[in-house]
Amino acid sequence: MQKIKKGDAVIIRAGKDKGKQGTVTQVLKDNKVLVKGINQVKKHQRGNPNAGVQGGIIDKEMPIDISNVGLFNPETKKADRVGFRFLDDGRKVRYFKSTDQVVDA
Repeated sequence: MQKIKKGDAVIIRAGKDKGKQGTVTQVLKDNKVLVKGINQVKKHQRGNPNAGVQGGIIDKEMPIDISNVGLFNPETKKADRVGFRFLDDGRKVRYFKSTDQVVDA
């Protein structure tokens, strides 16, 4: 189980987009995440008439290291650290370390 999952609301802690908020669209294998609308770069794309791809400059989201994002805590309105805990029924859940509140209800 990972601390950051697809669909989580996160806040960027470091880098050019520090302080911005977004949702995780994909978690990659090498401990990187794609966040919607964050870390946008301009990519020069070559056209391919056979595939119907038009050339030009496109905006693309690039991965961010998972250590540079923090899970958004709606109670404190800040990024928070996450830990793991087992409930009485045996389920493993994530919880916010500052408020001791369960993330996965």
